[in-house]
Amino acid sequence: MVAANLCEPMSQSHDQRGPAATAARRAGFTEGSIMRHVAVMTATGSVGLVAVFMVDLLSLLYISWLGDPNLTAGVGYATQIMFFMISIGIGLTIAVSALMARDIGAGNRERARRYCASGLTHIFLISVVISLVALPFRRELVVMLGASGQALEVASGFLLITLPANAFLALGMALSGALRAVGDARRSMYVTLWGGAITAALDPLLIFGLGMGVDGAAVATVVSRAVFTAVGLWGVIHVHNLVAMPKWAHVLKDLRPMAAVALPAIATNLAAPVATSWVMRVFSQYGEPVIAAFAIIDRLVPVAFGILFALSGAVGPIVAQNLGARQHTRITRTLTDCFTLAISYSLFMWALLWLLSPLIVDMFAATGQTAALIIFFCKVGALQWLFLGCLFVANAAFNNMGFPLLSTAFNWGRATIGTIPFVALGAQWGGPEGGLLGMVIGAALFGIGAMLAAYAIVRRLAKADDGAVI
Repeated sequence: MVAANLCEPMSQSHDQRGPAATAARRAGFTEGSIMRHVAVMTATGSVGLVAVFMVDLLSLLYISWLGDPNLTAGVGYATQIMFFMISIGIGLTIAVSALMARDIGAGNRERARRYCASGLTHIFLISVVISLVALPFRRELVVMLGASGQALEVASGFLLITLPANAFLALGMALSGALRAVGDARRSMYVTLWGGAITAALDPLLIFGLGMGVDGAAVATVVSRAVFTAVGLWGVIHVHNLVAMPKWAHVLKDLRPMAAVALPAIATNLAAPVATSWVMRVFSQYGEPVIAAFAIIDRLVPVAFGILFALSGAVGPIVAQNLGARQHTRITRTLTDCFTLAISYSLFMWALLWLLSPLIVDMFAATGQTAALIIFFCKVGALQWLFLGCLFVANAAFNNMGFPLLSTAFNWGRATIGTIPFVALGAQWGGPEGGLLGMVIGAALFGIGAMLAAYAIVRRLAKADDGAVI
């Protein structure tokens, strides 16, 4: 999933107020209340994200109403495989939007159009190749996660339908990123909202109305991704004319600058699916009811904590503008305000999940181990997001202060050192609940460490500037 800045600046193609006004508007984060900037950008950025996450949650909710934990577990396994592909797509999207935004900001619109055309071509070809490679090995991939029996068959069937649509998903994400690059946050949000709306409408019709069950959810996903791409193409081509005619010479020449941005971004984004895949394999030894709970938690978390993803997208431009203005005190204040917001929201949501845990169990008709693990997550496991929110903020700050490798290091550190030993020991000590508790401890170590490192980087940058004082 993309934690995007969805605030609503006027798109460059429609801005008639001249370069001076544009520059002033772009530097708006160097003045005024930082907390207000953070709150406004986070609120607007969360709309599209939470809407999409809510639709995904509803889709799994409908499947859970079919009354078979094997179906819920199977979709959970399949979703984990798609998580890898989404992470690759996010990295490619970051490259397209970053290169386009740089040239749009420099006034070189034609090169931005060329990068858009080349980038979309790269993304289409790469996503098609990944799908073709994964499709015949889909069963083996799911088995690697620990799936067996009916859950394995459900996951394999779900992937058979949805994997061919991976190109639509990747293109849709890239087109949404291109719209953000030109400043059209509203249409970028529409891309995700329309895709989510189609899924919300088709899921109950296909799953229950036509009796297609899990296959109906898979078909709804494919249609949604096609709409995702169509809405993005309308905005990018018809509204903004942002795509030049692709030329193979440009496609090949632009591969290097694309890869320079995309490869580190992909490496960073792959940390999360690697960690969750390993955890899922550990949990699989406890049976399908536990994996069904894992799948429900995996869909519940983005809805509950989607604002933290939007918050990480709000950090970047605020830090970057104040870094350019050498206002290190405001950067420090930005970090403090963002960490405060992340911690406060996480504590609020933790308390809310605790209170609503019986209702959540009833909504998903969960029983036995599935219900017990969902309740444990709501009361204990959700605490990890208190620290993961701070890790997201720190990573966004690292990227925008010129230290992207720190972001990669903390992401992979949390996915490996902060996950494997803690989950393994926790599961050995206390079963699935112990594994979740281990995730909380690992997240705490890396979340706090990232916070301290972010402040240290600001102090280092301030000392490097003559006369800079924090």
